[in-house]
Amino acid sequence: MLAVTGEDGVARCPWAGGPGAMRDYHDAEWGVRVSGESAYLERLTLEAFQSGLSWSTILAKRSAFRAAFAGFDADRVAKYDDRDVARLMADAGIVRNRRKVEAAITNARATVDLRADGGLEQLVLGFAPDRPPDPAATTSPESVALSRALKKHGFAFVGPTTMFALMQALGIFDPHVPGCHRALS
Repeated sequence: MLAVTGEDGVARCPWAGGPGAMRDYHDAEWGVRVSGESAYLERLTLEAFQSGLSWSTILAKRSAFRAAFAGFDADRVAKYDDRDVARLMADAGIVRNRRKVEAAITNARATVDLRADGGLEQLVLGFAPDRPPDPAATTSPESVALSRALKKHGFAFVGPTTMFALMQALGIFDPHVPGCHRALS
């Protein structure tokens, strides 16, 4: 997989070649390290909601997700109940998938519980690979292991492919293809 040059003369990963939200996300956020529990919970939640959909759909609804899930404050979301699930299922601003909504609440509760073992950020960072996987990969031994570890801690909707996408988004490894202006090497 090689970088493509956009109309602005800048080489990028193929999925981000044209102008718009996807390119903006690629240039400003994708593969950039974040810190803090809410930042990790947000990306985990959005990656789970993206499963089976396009990332552009999730980006277009991101502000609504932030509002619906209390800025990804784990303590607040962990207290959501059946009324909140009903409210979220009626919210056209987000993806209305009951399993994903319930997983987001489950994951907030698991995030709160995980604090006793160092927290979500520490757990995820513990699975950083020694070297970046092939740019065409969709899973890695590390994403498989992270998926298993999160499931062991009670998380849901955290399969290996979703965890690979999470690791890319969080900059756990450099996800950019060779020739991309954002690639580290």
